[in-house]
Amino acid sequence: MKVLLAAVNAKYIHSNLGIYSLKRYAEESLKQRDARRPAIRIELGEYTINQTEESILQDIYRRRPDVVGFSCYIWNIVYIKSLVRDLKKVLPKTRIWLGGPEVSYNSREILETLPEAQLVMRGEGEGAFAGLLAAERGNDAGKSGGEAGKDGAGTEQGEKPIRLSPRLSDIPGIAWRDGEGNITVNGPAPLLNLDELPFPYESLEGFENRILYYESSRGCPFSCSYCLSSIDKTVRFRNISLVKEELSFFLNHRVSQVKFVDRTFNCKKSHALAIWRFISENDNGITNFHFEIAADLLDNEMLSVLREMRPGLIQLEIGVQTTNPDTIREIRRRTDLKRLAENVSSIHTFQNIHQHLDLIAGLPFEDLERFKKSFNDVYRMQPEQLQLGFLKVLKGSAMEERASRYGLVFCFRPPYEVLATRWLDYGDVLLLKGVEEMLEVYYNSGQFENTMRALSGEFEDPFSMYESLSAWYEREGLSGVSHSRLARYEILFRFIGAHVTDSHRREEYRDRLAEDLYLRENVKSRPSFLRDQTPYKEIVRAFFKKEAESPRYLAGYEGYTARQIIKMAHMEILGDGAALLFDYKNRDARFGNAAVTYFEGMGKQV
Repeated sequence: MKVLLAAVNAKYIHSNLGIYSLKRYAEESLKQRDARRPAIRIELGEYTINQTEESILQDIYRRRPDVVGFSCYIWNIVYIKSLVRDLKKVLPKTRIWLGGPEVSYNSREILETLPEAQLVMRGEGEGAFAGLLAAERGNDAGKSGGEAGKDGAGTEQGEKPIRLSPRLSDIPGIAWRDGEGNITVNGPAPLLNLDELPFPYESLEGFENRILYYESSRGCPFSCSYCLSSIDKTVRFRNISLVKEELSFFLNHRVSQVKFVDRTFNCKKSHALAIWRFISENDNGITNFHFEIAADLLDNEMLSVLREMRPGLIQLEIGVQTTNPDTIREIRRRTDLKRLAENVSSIHTFQNIHQHLDLIAGLPFEDLERFKKSFNDVYRMQPEQLQLGFLKVLKGSAMEERASRYGLVFCFRPPYEVLATRWLDYGDVLLLKGVEEMLEVYYNSGQFENTMRALSGEFEDPFSMYESLSAWYEREGLSGVSHSRLARYEILFRFIGAHVTDSHRREEYRDRLAEDLYLRENVKSRPSFLRDQTPYKEIVRAFFKKEAESPRYLAGYEGYTARQIIKMAHMEILGDGAALLFDYKNRDARFGNAAVTYFEGMGKQV
């Protein structure tokens, strides 16, 4: 018998930890049962929502599975529902199982509206999946994987859901449909001891250039009303010796990034410290680790460990969500905002850790003016990224239960994003959408850091700057258009020209944009607003000739000619005659920006 666990990811670089964990746990579980029973082969299929449905359908059809299990989330459920309906047409005897957060809390409704699916695994899936396969193997007549014939009709597959029904009633954590179409929702599955879960990665073949996900704990100690993690308030931790052994696997294989999926990684201080110390002591100079933390839980001991880490070793995602105390109380969140801001500021001074701070628009008691304050509060914390997200009214969450109380109007289709609330109308939401787009382009990209830092001083507050930029995009007919990176620089310079009246300051912005542009790459096509460098060609050529003969500022360029070095580095003469030397062989570990050397008065030699 063949079972295919299928994941439709948001991007190719992502991987689905869930299906790997289900596969490994089920295989280990089946090994411990009666070995004389027929074998079950479990295969994995990872796809993306950017693929055509037809291409995924073809791949599944060619694999001829007896059972297909789909991992369902808000970003792929519409896609999967469509795929399931067509899959049942070409493989009518293949049974379809569903799992994941998007089907766990409305499993009966899912089965009622999607008759092609036989059952839903609710919540934690490892135990339920292993139990299902054990029941399948008990009913198997001795055939091995891929029983569906070329026409998609296996000889006995159609009878299996009926024969299996008595056994399904004994498996906790599932909702299922019997042969007569009756739907039964079994009780919840018991929570697993995380130490009993085998390490999900048997090898790293196929994971080249992809993000690997890992969990050292499950559950969340908080009760935020917008989040499904709050439903499981029992936080369980994997034994730290196992965690260290498994992290060593990633470090030894020199993977580029490992993302911990722990909902609040540092909720248990000893656990977090042990892991941070381990990866710091065993740093391979390559692997980056991503953690979602509550910044207000950091104390001096934890900060001292973070301070000593290699730049780029870890990055932190911090869910601020709002700085409105009334909103924090209403959404049942516990946050010490003062301590959070202090800790974020301390980490910023370390200059070694990328911080990603989150805000949610559409929360109760937060109108447009109050959200502006939350935005400005978080922006002034100077995170490397500020994610402006919009409330998603998730099925099964406390927020969904209170939707009418808050006047929540949200999309019918996933991801159920808010359209209006008692405090925000749809026009306000659209305004915030424009600010979000400008924030992504001009702040989160990290490509305009020097310019935007200076430009914020031209406006009443940071929010007003992005609001004004968004409105200008709209007036100029620039919204909804995919602009190139160079075009974004041209557009920003035009915006500055329209809003900065002092000619001297405009010239300073010209130089700041030049610095931001060349920090990332030695662009060959220069935007039209940059200064003409022709008068300085001989000075620049002489500098690189001297550097090739006797290196002083460019380490690592030994053995190259001046002509070669000019192509590998860049010197830009600014309006005041100063020069910036961009060294692309030596880059910042956090952002990938070129190392920069400042020379005063070099352009005045002309």
